[in-house]
Amino acid sequence: MSAPLFRADHVGSLLRPDSLRQAFRAHAEGKIDDGAFIQAQDDAIREIVDLQESIGLQSITDGEFRRASYWSHFADGIDGLGVAPARFDFHDDTGHAMNFLAPHTLAKLRRAKSLSGAEFEFLKTTTGRTVKITLPSPPTLHFWDKPGAVRAAGYADDDAFFADVANIFQDEITDLARRGATYIQIDDVPLAMLCDEALRARLSAAGEDPDAVFSRYIELFNACLATVPTTMTVALHVCRGNFKGHWLSEGGYGRVARRMFNEIDADSYFLEFDSPRAGDFAPLADVPKHKSVVLGIVSTKTATLESAAAVKRRIDEAAHILPLDQLALSPQCGFASAVSGNSITTNDQIHKLRLVVEIANDVWGRSA
Repeated sequence: MSAPLFRADHVGSLLRPDSLRQAFRAHAEGKIDDGAFIQAQDDAIREIVDLQESIGLQSITDGEFRRASYWSHFADGIDGLGVAPARFDFHDDTGHAMNFLAPHTLAKLRRAKSLSGAEFEFLKTTTGRTVKITLPSPPTLHFWDKPGAVRAAGYADDDAFFADVANIFQDEITDLARRGATYIQIDDVPLAMLCDEALRARLSAAGEDPDAVFSRYIELFNACLATVPTTMTVALHVCRGNFKGHWLSEGGYGRVARRMFNEIDADSYFLEFDSPRAGDFAPLADVPKHKSVVLGIVSTKTATLESAAAVKRRIDEAAHILPLDQLALSPQCGFASAVSGNSITTNDQIHKLRLVVEIANDVWGRSA
């Protein structure tokens, strides 16, 4: 493919309504049972699907409304995978830091059940449009953990650990394809973190070679995607972290662009370009003709609504490097990578998604 599936798209996660956040809390506290919790999720998903359709989006997600975070269903469904504090922190412009929880390997990993199958099965009953299922990236299960964690969990080395991760992803993707899924998105933060010079220096000081880590992750991605059928489109979302206006890294994609675009077996790339921290569009020169890029220009970190004219100017700027036919538009990240959400309102979210659709229609045409 060269053209993206849709000219207007979104990364996937959406702000949970108050009723759903309350249901998460009540379920965790034992105040409602599993049945009532699932019903609350079902109701919220039907409403968010209706909203996406009314805005004009053709790529439909469930907002990740069944997940506490974008990777939590993996922690819930993979034996041997737990949760622990990450070895990195989120931070903002003021230098304020926030720690966070991340996947943590406790024992050898085994996919105990379908991880996203039930999400897909319900979602496809709610819409006639294209369903997109999001999955955390393979490096998400490795990069944030403490060095040596996989050996402490019983693995001889990273190769053995990566082999189990690849088997889990292959089984999950094959299962989704069997159920009828045609569009999946892999959400990754570690690749962008490997572009951050300060973070690279930190890794080097700890005895880790950032370039070698990146090479291993390319191999891991491709092993995980080895069984993707020709009927399925794979998008790779690469961002710098998104939590309550904080981020994990900064720096353009130049460090990884050539190999990321040409060696990872993805069809399309959702890239963050909503702030100067993301660098310029120059790395798009490395995108091959058979792949596409979805420009994440509209920000989910701030309530300020972007000017349509300004967004169109940036699309034009990108199109001077990569042909317009290989480009599309989306927000730079999801609106709520975790249940807690971001510092924006539901109305802000609606206005931004509507802006994306309106601009895409103006730039590429409604039939594009």
